[in-house]
Amino acid sequence: MTTALKVSNLKKTYKNGTVALKGLDLTVQSGEIFALLGPNGAGKSTLIGIISSLVNATSGDVEVYGDCLTKQRNKVKSHIGLVPQEFNFNMFEKPMDILVNQAGYYGVPRKAAIERAEKYLKQLQLWDKKETISRSLSGGMKRRLMIARAMMNEPKLLILDEPTAGVDIEIRRSMWEFVQQISDAGTTIILTTHYLEEAEQLCKNIAIINHGEIIKNTTIKQLLSTLDIETFIFDLDKNPSEELLKLLDAEITEDNSIQLDVHKSKALNDVFKSIDGLGYKVLSMRNKVNRLEELFYKMTHKSEDQKEMENQS
Repeated sequence: MTTALKVSNLKKTYKNGTVALKGLDLTVQSGEIFALLGPNGAGKSTLIGIISSLVNATSGDVEVYGDCLTKQRNKVKSHIGLVPQEFNFNMFEKPMDILVNQAGYYGVPRKAAIERAEKYLKQLQLWDKKETISRSLSGGMKRRLMIARAMMNEPKLLILDEPTAGVDIEIRRSMWEFVQQISDAGTTIILTTHYLEEAEQLCKNIAIINHGEIIKNTTIKQLLSTLDIETFIFDLDKNPSEELLKLLDAEITEDNSIQLDVHKSKALNDVFKSIDGLGYKVLSMRNKVNRLEELFYKMTHKSEDQKEMENQS
């Protein structure tokens, strides 16, 4: 399998002494959607800035599809499309003009640029807004316009930095569909997000960064398997009795709903049998907390606790 991104011993110390990256190593394979997660200030933005040539590293190497950033910067930049967190296009330009102008920076002929712009505006449901002043677009439309602009050089590696921040769930899911489509077409995607269900929905592999270091690099499936206890909410067909609550060690959350912790060693089928045995029907079941979010919280706080112990020793 081809390596899309290889980061080796990457370090960054800012002029004020802040150490943002501490010898970070990361590999992303071609064609995958890779999740990069971490709390604010963890180093994600610095890492993305270095990869996309917006920030200079103190030391270390970055390779994109085999091309070295320090030696072949322009070639590396041609491989990458970046969707930053902040809107950074001219709000007084029209979406069609924004996209065609962006393609021009990469030497795409105007005719081809117009055809490409039409393609992505339609895919991202912006075609009817192509001649509208961008300032008047909704927040969700502006987000999709940012993605369309990043695709105008048809990058091999697309970096999405909080792409669905501030948009409603319907727009978010339509953007997920587009991300999956371009991934299926061969584009490698790095996704950072605070909506952690996105990572669980879209990504196979995940790296968690904290204090400028990768504290976990694994598959999402393996990561979720380390969760010992999950909290479930069961919606029942009638109010639960004290007998049922005691049997399951559960508590009432609202009318006809109970909440209980289930250890991974205990089969959910046993819970259903207990509920059914007392004459209840389960109408629906759901996780109380996003599993990935719970793990993320535990891991980053564990990392912080270890740092504190090291400082004290």
